[in-house]
Amino acid sequence: MIRVVIDTNVVVSALLQPEGLPAAVLMLALSGEIQLCISDDVFAEYDEVIRRPRLKRTTDVIEGALKSIRELGHWVKPTVIAHVCSDPDDNIFLECAQAAGADYLVTGNRRHFPNRWKKTRVVGVRELIELIMEQGK
Repeated sequence: MIRVVIDTNVVVSALLQPEGLPAAVLMLALSGEIQLCISDDVFAEYDEVIRRPRLKRTTDVIEGALKSIRELGHWVKPTVIAHVCSDPDDNIFLECAQAAGADYLVTGNRRHFPNRWKKTRVVGVRELIELIMEQGK
């Protein structure tokens, strides 16, 4: 099974545009077609960001998304601290990916990340969907 770490910007985009590609990636993860890997730090960032008032999501939407991620995600405990992202706050995603042995880190901000971290390839949403479709052939 493909193991992924999903950057917060993809989760937020999924909640803002339920018909878009980020929502399709999140649904693949929550349906179990790919394995969503999360750590305490990654989940805490999801929680903090999607609760921001400017995103204007209802409490039901927020709680439902967090509950699904919490219950369906594969939890890992990173043991390595990364210092490689242009935005230091993004290092938690690389740390999670390394602990999980994730195949992909999915982000809308590829410029903040290296192209690869250990065995994890950093990809955009569209690229991940294309890779999944290729593997399904």
